[in-house]
Order: sequence, then C-alpha cells, then structure tokens
Amino acid sequence: MATLKASSLFLNSSISSSSASNSKQRGIIRATINIPNRVNKISLPGLQTRGLMAEELQELHKCTDKPLSPVNVRTTQRNESNGSEYSLVVAKLYAILEAVADRVEMHKNIGDQRNNWNSLLLTSINALTLAAATMAGIAAISGGAPAVAMKLSSTVMYVAATGMLSVVNKIQPSQLAEEQRNAARLFKQLQSQIETTLSIGKPTAFDVKEMMDKVLALDKAYPLPLLGAMLEKFPATVEPAVWWPEQRRKQPRSGNDQCYNGWDGKLEVEMREIINVIRRNDEEDYLRLGGKALKLNKFLAVSGPVLTGLAAVGSALVGSPSHGSWAVVLGVVGGALASVVNAFEHGGQVGMVFEMYRSNAGFFKLMEESIESNLREEDLERRENGEVFEMKVCLQLGRNLSELRDLAAAASVKGEDMDEFASKLF
Repeated sequence: MATLKASSLFLNSSISSSSASNSKQRGIIRATINIPNRVNKISLPGLQTRGLMAEELQELHKCTDKPLSPVNVRTTQRNESNGSEYSLVVAKLYAILEAVADRVEMHKNIGDQRNNWNSLLLTSINALTLAAATMAGIAAISGGAPAVAMKLSSTVMYVAATGMLSVVNKIQPSQLAEEQRNAARLFKQLQSQIETTLSIGKPTAFDVKEMMDKVLALDKAYPLPLLGAMLEKFPATVEPAVWWPEQRRKQPRSGNDQCYNGWDGKLEVEMREIINVIRRNDEEDYLRLGGKALKLNKFLAVSGPVLTGLAAVGSALVGSPSHGSWAVVLGVVGGALASVVNAFEHGGQVGMVFEMYRSNAGFFKLMEESIESNLREEDLERRENGEVFEMKVCLQLGRNLSELRDLAAAASVKGEDMDEFASKLF
C-alpha cells in the first residue's frame, strides 16, 4: 500500500508540472503517464511482502521484453546456412550449364568444319588423281617435249595425291565429324538434365559433382584437338564408346511415399532379363558390324595411297622402251582405281559408319551399367524410382510397357535361343 501511495503522489506531481513544459516535454510526460496504465491492466496476485512484489515485477519485466530463446536463435542460423548452401549449389549448376552450352556450340561448329574437310579433300584428291591419269595417257600417245612435260606433271600430281591421301586416311574426316556430332548431341542431353534438375529437383552438392564428372567424361571421350588427343581411328579391337563416368551410389530420395520406391521382385527379374538380351543381341551385333566396317576401312585406307603411288611410278616410266606399255597401264588404270577407292571410302563415309556402330554399342553398354547399378544397390531408397526407371528403359528401347514385359518373359523362357533384339529404334 505504501508503494501504491507513492505512485499516486508521483502522478499528481507530474500532472501539475505539465503546464510549464514545452510541447516536446509534454510528449515525454504522456509517455510516462501511459506506463502505469499498461501495468494497471495486469491483474497481480495479493502481495504480502516487499521482496515478493519485487520478484513479480521482475517477472513482469521479463515477459514484456520477450527475448529470443537460444533454441530459436540457433534454428534461424541453421536455416540461413542451408539457404546459403542451396544458393551456392544452384550457382555452381548454372556455371556448369553455361560451360555445357558453350561446348555444344563448339562441337557443332567443329563438326561442320570437319565435314567440310571431308567434302573438300575428297573433291581435291579425286581431281588431282583424274587429272594425273589423263596427263599420263596423253603423254603415252604424244612425243617430244610435250610428252615429257605431261609425264612430269602427272608424276607430281600422283605424288601429291599420295601424300594427301595418307594424311586424310589417317585422320578420317568423316569419322571426326561423326564424333563431334555425337558430342554435340550428348552435351545437349546433359544440358537438358541440368535444366531439369534446376527446375523441378532439389539440387545438392552430389548433383554438382555428378554433372562435373559427366562433363569431364564427355571431354575425354570426344576430344576437340587433333594432335596428341585424337581418338585411334584403327584400333586393334572394337570396343563400345564410353562417354560417362563411373556409376556412383545415388543419394536416398526424401519424401517418398512408396515403401519400396517402386521396386518389387518382378521388376528386378524383368530388368535382369532385359540386360541379358541387350548384351547378347544388340550390343554384340553392333560390335560385329563395327568390326566389319573397321576392316573395310583399313583395306580402303591402305589401298588408296598404294594405288596412287604405283600410278606415280607408272607415269614416270611412260615412254620407256622396256616398260612403255605396262607403265601406261599402271599410270592410267592405277589413277582411275585410286579415284574409285577414295570416292568409296570418303564419299561413302566408311569411317563415319564405324563410329556410328561404336557409338550405338556404347549406348547399349550405358543402359546395361545403368540397370546393373540400380540392381546392385541394396538400399531401395538410393535407387531411381522403379516405375520411372522402367518407363525410361521403354523409351530408350522404343517399346511400350507391355512390349517390354513380353520381351522379358520371352527371354526368360528361351534363354540364349532368344534372337529378338531389345531395341526397336536401331
């Protein structure tokens, strides 16, 4: 009661002094008057001692300040950290996306350039060869100084054509162009994957690592420079093209309502049968065709320079008393055959056909590894969703779901006698 009386005396003295104060001071006094009004609205229990009243006022002061608890502060900091980490991941993915888009344009432009090389070099070499054969024939039916000039010109042209053919057959421009077309297509595919991850996914540092590995694997599989990094055009054995990194364990999917992530025993058996069909029929067939194309390309690559070289020797011996007739035949027919071989090899783009078969075999090998990596993963949450994965396999093979299941059922019955190909696209 003594404290309340003191408070009333203080209010009366404040009101009496307000008439002598300016407008700024009146604002301060009104604020002072309003504080007890707010406090008076709070119902306090009966107070028996001064110490108890002091404790209650202290508690009231604490409730009015409402300081943040340590738990809330730490939670806010953690959310800000997660947001910063997510922004960093998105920024890295956008940086990779820009690099991939740039590589698409580079491989496209270089592919067009090397395709032009193939056309221009084919035309130039055939023009040189046919002109040299014509001059060798003219030199054989003429005499004197014009015959010598024709013979020398024919020999020089044949030597030039031999050197150019040796270089062109070594680098195989049509195969180089096909490599760059494949690289541009695969980089576009990777670009779409990154855009999809940014649009509907929740990218993490694992996604950044995965995309970086894919970019570097593509760079290694389809190099841009020729000297020192060009792929071997005549390998000893035909192997599928490999443009993907080693399959890694995937992160578990959060928020999955299905307890088995779309997988069951029937789907696993189906995928294993599909792997067997792909490995036994599709991949093996393309490796076999690639081997035949490689042998043909090797034969043509050696035959062209040999024929032009023999034609150069024949044209140089045109008019010789001891080898006159044979020299003319060799100089003219050799040049004509060399033109035919060159036109068939580079006009028919045999090197491109070999690269196409090798790339198709790599496509099926990638499918095998993708299916096997999912089947080897024992944690179902780390696998790709079973229903989505089955649909992807159907699209890659050009089949619908019922056709894919019928193929797996037939493969399980026939086994190695199964002669149907898994893919309907190629």
